[in-house]
Amino acid sequence: MGRRTLLRSIAAGGAALAAPAVLTGCSTGSGGGGDVSNAGKKMAPWPTFTPTRGPAPDLAPSSAGVQAGFTSYPQRLVTATDGRAGTGKEKIRVLSITYGTPPKPAGSNKYWQAMNEALGVEVEFTVVPDADFRSKMATLMAGDSGDLPDLINIGGGYVLPREAQFVKARCADLSEYLSGEAVKDYPNLAGIPTYAWEGMGRIGGRIYGLPVERAKVQGAMFINREAFDEAGYRPGMSAADFQAMAKEGSGGGKHALGTSTVSYYSYLYHAMWHGAPNEWRIKDGRITPMYGTDEFKAALEFMARLRADGAYNSDATSISQVDLKTQFYNGTVRSMTDGWGAVLANAQGIKGAYTLDAAVPYAVPGATPVYQQNRGCFGYTVIKKASKERIRLMLRVLDWLASPFGSKEYQLTHYGVEGTHFRFDKAGDPIATERGLVESRTNLPFPYLMDAPQPLYFPGQAALTERLHAWEKKIVPLLVPNDRWGLQSATFNRVGASLQQIVEDGVTAVVSGRKSLSSWDDVHRKWRSQGGDKCAEEFAEEYEAAH
Repeated sequence: MGRRTLLRSIAAGGAALAAPAVLTGCSTGSGGGGDVSNAGKKMAPWPTFTPTRGPAPDLAPSSAGVQAGFTSYPQRLVTATDGRAGTGKEKIRVLSITYGTPPKPAGSNKYWQAMNEALGVEVEFTVVPDADFRSKMATLMAGDSGDLPDLINIGGGYVLPREAQFVKARCADLSEYLSGEAVKDYPNLAGIPTYAWEGMGRIGGRIYGLPVERAKVQGAMFINREAFDEAGYRPGMSAADFQAMAKEGSGGGKHALGTSTVSYYSYLYHAMWHGAPNEWRIKDGRITPMYGTDEFKAALEFMARLRADGAYNSDATSISQVDLKTQFYNGTVRSMTDGWGAVLANAQGIKGAYTLDAAVPYAVPGATPVYQQNRGCFGYTVIKKASKERIRLMLRVLDWLASPFGSKEYQLTHYGVEGTHFRFDKAGDPIATERGLVESRTNLPFPYLMDAPQPLYFPGQAALTERLHAWEKKIVPLLVPNDRWGLQSATFNRVGASLQQIVEDGVTAVVSGRKSLSSWDDVHRKWRSQGGDKCAEEFAEEYEAAH
């Protein structure tokens, strides 16, 4: 479809547009970076995909997106690199978001020390709690270039102002190192699927980052299966029955539905289960964002009823995701939405107190439920501008971290040191020790800098692997993408964060009962008038260039 067709559809249909919860802009303070559009640019080819070799799975993957499942740990590990990325003399500074607790200092952290030794570099790691990520990044990116870490993971799904401009102005263009056949110098990075690179997108036609691959399933409403079953839960039940179940499962200080300051009553899930698009849909010459649809308003009304029934935790507008996890683990809340990569941490967190499962969408009369397909990556990692030698060092570090499941490198990154952070049980699965639960990849998130394509494997929990593999077979056919992935909009890069804030504040006001459902129309008009319609025009140009 052409740009003119899209623009005509906007004018004729009055397309109402929304701020997607994906990454598109970090501030430089001075507005540097210039033109970040891909329209009219010569596109650097994506890296040539070359799958890494690994063990055969116990549960087969599918080309549509069901992950390979392993019910037991590989008995023979491979070596995935030629050795250390550095010489042991180099120092690098890195920064990433975290959903855990602050790590122990390197001097007393055996996991940190082992990773430094294996990588051959001394890593100075700054971890930023998810609740502080946007403000920390705004401060960091408004500062001097000399203050930037060598590696920055831009993750977590937040909208950050002028992110693309920042990346173009102050981070390295990696096209010559990664585009096409060049990526073969980094064989584990060559194993990142093309869909992850596409989800990250180019800036000005060039490759500026490396995607941290994730499964096509975005996340899930994780449930306490026993508590849900006792309240009357059935997979695929009607929305009305789900509401009754959530009410029945709440009371006495317990709540069926847990939510936090970063999930906003889990509105993305409920909206799509009501049939709304995955944020942006571009189809048949028409741009349709989630927030302007009747399905989205129906979901808001439904969530407001759930809240009025007492199904949500009473501190929904003030509790962090980290603290919500604690409430989920101890049974205070019986469910929470979380990223798919958090399955293992959540399974470990409940310590066998109940069965961890994932909810299947409820059925809304007259609606076709859809499920949020992932962008293809948790986020992406950029490298500060530096000499070619320094950039190649960073790429070797990232290539090491991308070592595949079934390799010695993957084992260290994900489980730590045998005997210190994990021990093999009788079945041959690496099981975390008490120290391993503290000195871990959750609290010191090396895999958020770079990671291998993810399998379904949960040490010592073969039943969980089987349960979630079966769940994926039900969910994957419902997946729909966000059609603005990989596109650029100068307007959205400038005002995307404020647009998202308008949406989030509006959702919170309606669902919490502070404002009526009819107030959403005003929220929607405000969003459009403050840049939404202009974003549509720019995304239309980008879509034509990309397709």
